[in-house]
Amino acid sequence: MNEPLVDTHVHLDLGKFDRDREEVIQRAGRAGVVAMINVGFDLASSRRAVDLASRHSSVWATCGIHPHYARDAGPEVFDQLAELVRQRRVVAVGEIGLDYYRDLSPRDVQEKVFRQLLDVARRAGLPVVVHDRGAHQEVLAVLEAGGAGELGCVMHCFSGDWAFAEACLARGFYISVAGTVTYPQAVAVREVAARVPDNRLLLETDCPWLPPAPNRGRRNEPAQVAAVARTVAELRGVELARLAGLTTANACRLFGLKALPALGSCRLPADPPGPAAV
Repeated sequence: MNEPLVDTHVHLDLGKFDRDREEVIQRAGRAGVVAMINVGFDLASSRRAVDLASRHSSVWATCGIHPHYARDAGPEVFDQLAELVRQRRVVAVGEIGLDYYRDLSPRDVQEKVFRQLLDVARRAGLPVVVHDRGAHQEVLAVLEAGGAGELGCVMHCFSGDWAFAEACLARGFYISVAGTVTYPQAVAVREVAARVPDNRLLLETDCPWLPPAPNRGRRNEPAQVAAVARTVAELRGVELARLAGLTTANACRLFGLKALPALGSCRLPADPPGPAAV
């Protein structure tokens, strides 16, 4: 029997899944994936995420503006996002953050939009899903100023080293690892995955991107989070069942998932067993 897992970051609304989206969701279920968080990156994808979540009991949604699209975020976008995040199956604001690697929006605009979206999350009482590429210290500064530790925050597809992970953990953030952890050359990410405290670790695919080895070059999908879980369990020297249980509990806690198919209710202590955050 497959261990129950949560894929905390998917993009099933994209065109790459148009031909077989229902089959992809079914395959995920057969692989033990009991919940998927479909993440919005602009207004249109946020709407699609909400619609998909409304039609599938195993799918939840987030709504946000990725830094690549910050340049297009006028006042009307924030008004509509503020309405969307109040929909019943929306569990976070995201993905939001800074991307100084590709710089597809001006950096000052990225930061302004990032701060505004933290305000949206604060007003809605929701956690945030954060994109950070090439901007570690700048992201930390905005998150700290915005009180992200109190909101709840996950550093999606973590790409930093252990020193940066410690800085995030010290602020109460969660660390999410994706298929890159299965790549032998991803030394820093593998070290982070091995060392993150039990109660701050999450798993994701970021599908359709970043397929785990040996599927590189193919479309990724939520069923592949099982491969991520197996690698992380090996790196931590624990059984897969334990790794699945703690990461699923963490996802329930951060995103407020009250009733997962095949799991029933997530009844979690406020501070679960395991190492405390650094």
